[in-house]
Amino acid sequence: MSYDPSAFPPFAVTVDLVVLTVRRHALCALAVRRGEPPFQGRWALPGGFVRADEDLAQAAARELAEETGLRVHDPAVPTQDHGAHLEQLATYGDPKRDPRMRVVSVAHLALAPDLPAPRAGGDASNARWAPVEELLQQGGYGRDGEPVAPLAFDHAQILWDGVERARSKIEYSSLATAFCPSEFTVGELRRVYEAVWGVALDPRNFHRKVTGTPGFLVPTGGTTTRQGGRPAQLFRAGGATLLNPPMLRPEV
Repeated sequence: MSYDPSAFPPFAVTVDLVVLTVRRHALCALAVRRGEPPFQGRWALPGGFVRADEDLAQAAARELAEETGLRVHDPAVPTQDHGAHLEQLATYGDPKRDPRMRVVSVAHLALAPDLPAPRAGGDASNARWAPVEELLQQGGYGRDGEPVAPLAFDHAQILWDGVERARSKIEYSSLATAFCPSEFTVGELRRVYEAVWGVALDPRNFHRKVTGTPGFLVPTGGTTTRQGGRPAQLFRAGGATLLNPPMLRPEV
């Protein structure tokens, strides 16, 4: 029998992005308001269809650049500034997740330091940084007084999975430093942990743990008073990728 492509149902692959940053001491995600059907007018995660000439990593990097202006951080260039950490999160393939056709989404998690206000592009009519707790609400009103509706498609589940990935990985890895600028204080890093976990941490215990792993943080030789008070020592992320012993998330 000859191969007939038309005998198979239409099938598409997309990439969706859980883009997380810390703004005003809160864990926030990038959300776009859909300007076209389906789910027109609803908030969603940024993303789009994978083009015929690109692989998944290229598609995710392209969408990230289009939505945020960020390029993906290259581990081979340790001094690179303004790069975003990008990793594959999970694959979502429920047959009914998209009413247009069968669409499988390969979600990616992107982390970056405090980012400027986003600009809508593509089929999005608006874009904003929103606290993840607000985006995951199923009702009520957000901070701007706008009624909260569930995210489009299955994006609430994707967002939840991305947030949980970030929360668990900062326990044992250097992932939390991806939320920080190239030079940061221990206090600024602690506030990242507090924002991601949603808890308050003891400053002395935190300082002892993050400075106790050789190569985890490297002093730059400089200090800063940008947080007020006495000058605080500046650090940069070192070559160690694992925090040993791990800093377990407090139970709440």
